[in-house]
Amino acid sequence: MGGIFGVTSKSSCTLDLFFGTDYHSHLGTRRGGMAVYGKDGFSRSIHNIENTPFRTKFDGDLDELEGNSGIGCISDTEPQPLLVQSHLGSFAITTVGKINNMDELVNLSYKNGCTHFLEMSGGSINPTEMVASLINQQASITEGIRYAQEKVDGSLTLLVLTPEGIYAARDRMGRTPLVIGEKDGAHCASFESFAYLNLGYETLRELGPGEIVFLTPESVQTLSEPLNEMKICSFLWVYYGYPTSTYEGVNVENMRYECGKRLAQRDSLREHVKPDLVAGVPDSGTAHAIGYANESGIPFSRPFIKYTPTWPRSFMPSRQEQRNLIARMKLIPVEALIKNKSLLLIDDSIVRGTQLRETTEFLYNSGAKEVHIRPACPPLLFGCPFLNFSRSKSEMDLITRRIIAKREGDNVSREVLDTYADPDSQNYKEMLEDIEKELNFTTLHFHRLDDLLASIGIEPCKVCTYCFNGK
Repeated sequence: MGGIFGVTSKSSCTLDLFFGTDYHSHLGTRRGGMAVYGKDGFSRSIHNIENTPFRTKFDGDLDELEGNSGIGCISDTEPQPLLVQSHLGSFAITTVGKINNMDELVNLSYKNGCTHFLEMSGGSINPTEMVASLINQQASITEGIRYAQEKVDGSLTLLVLTPEGIYAARDRMGRTPLVIGEKDGAHCASFESFAYLNLGYETLRELGPGEIVFLTPESVQTLSEPLNEMKICSFLWVYYGYPTSTYEGVNVENMRYECGKRLAQRDSLREHVKPDLVAGVPDSGTAHAIGYANESGIPFSRPFIKYTPTWPRSFMPSRQEQRNLIARMKLIPVEALIKNKSLLLIDDSIVRGTQLRETTEFLYNSGAKEVHIRPACPPLLFGCPFLNFSRSKSEMDLITRRIIAKREGDNVSREVLDTYADPDSQNYKEMLEDIEKELNFTTLHFHRLDDLLASIGIEPCKVCTYCFNGK
């Protein structure tokens, strides 16, 4: 995943850019970068942030990053922003998204006059450089952004910094957000709607799908009107979004309370589920658990505490066993809240199932009588082709697909997969029973897709649910 932030100001933009970009640190763990334009032209700094926070890495660079306009990013993938010199002039560019048709776009670029790309380690091409190449194949930056949006199979939200101002463009299907903030003498563009609030900005508006605007300190000019169709990622509310974020008018924390409330309402119809305590897997499961506890009347508790002073996010390392170790090391048990208790535990999702199985064993070893699991989203059945929300290389990494393969064989038709996505089908029920046994849960019930969409509350046709139902 990743987050982007840009500022254009009558005065120095450096501190606003620094803190605004830092407020996106929950969206990426590998690299951070900032580029500014000032009286001496473009300046840029990129650092690896896998083991050191963004603020610590970039604090010493601020004197060199002096300017009135700038863009920054936090990324789980490639180094950026990039500095580009082309027939369109000099600019810096940063992107959030995913490109599925890279080979096709490389060949297109060669055909249209691009002579080479800078190869990254591993032999791949930097996706942001690919987007810059597409932009440079057109007569203007606005036409180039539109062209890139149309040609990329996947998703693309971006910022382009020029000497005159900043181009900001939301993904053509609106899969990721981009919000404009304003204060006296400055405008900003931000993935997260809260990132600029403590900097004195107020929300001007959220860009629509495919909308392109040009920011200067004095104005926000619409260069390409928003498109009608939108498919914003539902996982932004379930997991990725910070609790203070708001997308399409729906706050993340509030949506998670609603998820928990609806999970509790479903459980009220199940007489055999009578937990003593409700808890969330820190941190993304906590708000869902509060919503469940408020609705059910069952006390909310924290039977394990996340040790946050030193441990980074659990999926930071590239190797799964390292991520599992870090996830385990971060959680400290509170035996008084576990021993001889029946616990209902809410996590944001189940991907491979490895970490949640280890968490469950950890609770049993600490004296828990029962562990009921309630994921805050439906079963993940399909790999996401639009965002890099998981390090999984194959759909067979998903616990659901491994269970289905055991039941149906390796070549499962789409029609059969559809039955496993239907919460009222026998296949769905038996899949849950198999996952429950494999991961050693007392009971397992996922959030239903209809309940998830109701929890978000915007028109269902505007929400992407591909990872749950392939649609």
